[in-house]
Amino acid sequence: MIGKSELLLLAFLLLLQGNGAIAAAQDNSADLARARHLLDQGKTEEGMALLKEISLREPKLKGLAREMGIAFYKKSQFALAVPYLQQALDEDANDKETIQLLGLSYYFTGKFTSAIPLLERSQSWYRVANVDALYVLGLCEIFVKDFDGARAVFAKMFDVPTDSGASYLFTARMLIRQDLGVAGEKYAQKAVALDPKLPLAHYLLGELYLSQSKIPEAIAELQKELAVNPGYAGVYYKLADADMRLEKFEEAERLLQRSIWLDPSSTGPYILLGKVLEKKGESELAVRTLRRALTMDPNNPISHYVLGQAYHQMGRDDEANSEFKLAEQLRQGENAKP
Repeated sequence: MIGKSELLLLAFLLLLQGNGAIAAAQDNSADLARARHLLDQGKTEEGMALLKEISLREPKLKGLAREMGIAFYKKSQFALAVPYLQQALDEDANDKETIQLLGLSYYFTGKFTSAIPLLERSQSWYRVANVDALYVLGLCEIFVKDFDGARAVFAKMFDVPTDSGASYLFTARMLIRQDLGVAGEKYAQKAVALDPKLPLAHYLLGELYLSQSKIPEAIAELQKELAVNPGYAGVYYKLADADMRLEKFEEAERLLQRSIWLDPSSTGPYILLGKVLEKKGESELAVRTLRRALTMDPNNPISHYVLGQAYHQMGRDDEANSEFKLAEQLRQGENAKP
């Protein structure tokens, strides 16, 4: 039979143990708050190290999985973030930031079907995400071939009616950007059918046809754009590109001058004008034009290459070879970028 003194000692030991557990829990919670602060400051490695220490001491600490998931997300280790963010969501099903980060992590790991319902639940932007979830949702809809679903998302992004010409235009541009030219053409055609005077709709079709070397179709669409949007420099530039391919150099030069008058800050028209002048045999003018382009963008490999062609035509082979070499170095540098 346990005596009174033994009972008192046991009670005292249990009290000490309880106080120790409470102190340990308080320490872990304080460390978790400190880790969160480090992550917010951008000190991801330090924050992650502290989180790992906490997980060894108390792996089931509430909020730990959430911070681990955020840390892995910030390190772009999305596959590792997923299980932690899922655990955090199990702890708090209404945490919109966790919902969004889990959806984005699924997107970045190519699991678009899993990402969509989560991104639909959380469409606002959170600083830690570093990406607009609504835009990503639209991309996910494209990747699963739900183009009308994407159109609804892009309409919301740009505050236009879902069935408007503008919504079809935005979707067409996104589709073409993802190399879905057939679907992009269909949506662009729907845009101009709904609103024939919608700015940049005919231009987008003209751009698409030009990329497909459908020159007559491109010119027809670009002329329509010119009729409704005569102040846009880009349409003169693209029409000049089409005329150059048809070897209509005089017409291309005239259009490029208009493009430059409207937008002297764009390098594309200067480069194309240099090509046109070089084709016309006006090498001195071509050199001056291309040098102007290079003052605006000195690391453009195309400008250096075309300048090299102009020098070669003038018999200035050393300068030509120097430009060709520099163009190749810049091109290789571009290809090496992730």
